[in-house]
Amino acid sequence: MQGRRRAREVALQVLYSLNFVDLDVEKALELFWGNFIAPKSAKEFAAELVEGAWRHKDELDRLIAQCSDNWSLGRMSKVDISILRMAVYEFLYCDDIPSKVTINEAVDLGKIFGSENSGSFVNGILDALRLKIDKDHAAESIHRSS
Repeated sequence: MQGRRRAREVALQVLYSLNFVDLDVEKALELFWGNFIAPKSAKEFAAELVEGAWRHKDELDRLIAQCSDNWSLGRMSKVDISILRMAVYEFLYCDDIPSKVTINEAVDLGKIFGSENSGSFVNGILDALRLKIDKDHAAESIHRSS
């Protein structure tokens, strides 16, 4: 599991940088790996997170905005929004990762890379989002079975 933690750290750094540079995801990952070494499994998972979170950024941002009372995306730090995008991508597209693991990893990233309040901020939004996603999925299941 240490490989996934490292992959999330890498993904966060690349997603963060994409907020400031006009590069495509592949080039950003290539530049990162030109300067850092990691196991192949970490590289693959990091690439999945970066490519997926960036490709689905608009969808992820809409969901985050719906659960971030009193906080527009523009007011959030770039570190926090990058962590949130990555975690929400995991919620929606990585069925093999329990949501509690995603939240714990995101909170840890916030504590390491964000401000002193990032961990609790990320935790609050992700808890609300997880509840919303679970509720929406339950409603879809009920609707389909009707």
